[in-house]
Amino acid sequence: MLHRDGREQAAPLAWSEVPDADRPPARDGRTLRETVASPDPAYAPAERPHRATHAPTQRPVPFRDDQPPRRRRDVPPPPPSRPPRGAGRAPRPPRPKRKRHLFRWFLVLLVVFALLIVTAIIQLDRTLHRIDALADYAERVGDTPGTNWLLVGSDSRSGLTADQEQGLATGGEVGPERTDTIILVHVPPSGRTTLVSLPRDSYVSIPGYGQDKLNAAFAFGGPQLLVQSVEIATGLHIDHYAQIGFAGFAGVVDALGGIDVCVPQPIDDPLAGINLAAGCQTLDGPQALGFVRTRATALADIDRMNNQRLFLSALLEKATSASTLANPFRLWPMARDTARSLTVDNGDHIWDLARLGWALRGDTLATTVPIGGFTDTSSGNVLLWDKANASRFFEALAAGQPIPEDLRGE
Repeated sequence: MLHRDGREQAAPLAWSEVPDADRPPARDGRTLRETVASPDPAYAPAERPHRATHAPTQRPVPFRDDQPPRRRRDVPPPPPSRPPRGAGRAPRPPRPKRKRHLFRWFLVLLVVFALLIVTAIIQLDRTLHRIDALADYAERVGDTPGTNWLLVGSDSRSGLTADQEQGLATGGEVGPERTDTIILVHVPPSGRTTLVSLPRDSYVSIPGYGQDKLNAAFAFGGPQLLVQSVEIATGLHIDHYAQIGFAGFAGVVDALGGIDVCVPQPIDDPLAGINLAAGCQTLDGPQALGFVRTRATALADIDRMNNQRLFLSALLEKATSASTLANPFRLWPMARDTARSLTVDNGDHIWDLARLGWALRGDTLATTVPIGGFTDTSSGNVLLWDKANASRFFEALAAGQPIPEDLRGE
């Protein structure tokens, strides 16, 4: 390339070349390259002094990654970016987990369920009929180990209509109220619960009336005299009392949907209103009442007591079964009808009955007082206890000991 004055433009120097600053540019038309390349005429080529040349010291500037890109001057700067949503505000608390909600609902339902149970228990307890059955008297038997219940089934027809009396085959009103069933339940501090049948025709001493049938005590002085007579005859302190009538008994059986019983022998008793074949079958209320009342068998009162214990065990087994306790539509009618039909002592409550029912489930010992024979008296044909064996029998219970094997009569 030529300049305007005709001179050739000097080629650009390499980065390692150093221009000669002391020598002025040539005016003779030679190029700068020629001037630099030609030797100095004042010296011979061999005599030319050595001139040290050095490359310029360079310090490269490191490249910054965060350096913003260059912009054109005519391009306006971008607007500032918006802060993220929620910036500057307090962080939200973590949401509670679903499990916490489920646990709270479970607690609420549990509290409501507990309140319903407590309300039902209080209502049932208020439904019980109460009397003063365990009144103190002179020289009463002191407390004995364990808990003793006296369960009484009376022949009361109170509250029954004529149609109900006919349906239950009660035979109408037959004088003063008496006891059809007397069972002593002994719950020891440990071991098996014992059910002892006390024959209603047992010939015992009745305070104020001399010797008579045990069920006559109820007719003479009600529950108080009956409890006193049993305590004197057995030497056991009675802690609780429960009584049920004809209608109440049948109602409880029907509330449970009938009771499955294996009848040991055929029974045909028009007076009790039953005609049952031998074998396992389901008895409704009227049939069950006739079954525990009948004496139309070979051993009369002995078979009757055995039937009562057999049926009571079957009834308690069904009343405390999982199918009953887990079914509120069966449990509530049964509990309601039982509470309505029971008469207890003033100091007894529905939870005492619940403990009794729990003690009677499972392995129990059902027996009767040792019997010595029968005899005729002014009170009619009566049952005599075996005095020696009866004393051993009740002394074991009074001491909280198991009944001797030879006296169990299972």
